Amino acid sequence: MTPDEDPTADFLDDVRAEETPWRRDRPAGEQAPERAGRPERWGRTRAAGRAAAQAAPYLQAAALVAWLASGAFDDGSGSGDQSG
Repeated sequence: MTPDEDPTADFLDDVRAEETPWRRDRPAGEQAPERAGRPERWGRTRAAGRAAAQAAPYLQAAALVAWLASGAFDDGSGSGDQSG
């Protein structure tokens, strides 16, 4: 088989969708036409979600530290696993 006869490349050329005009014509960084005219409806919600996503690792670390501390300071008096 010669390098020009690549069946995978031929298949991908057949199934690849055409690039839409707005992706080709719009300069980088410019908003899509359907979003350019309308204000952002979910701005606060997205900002809150972004803040929660950024804080998640710190919250997980704090929960781990609290769990370890509770285990270290547990005196075992109320655990009920002692026979006697």
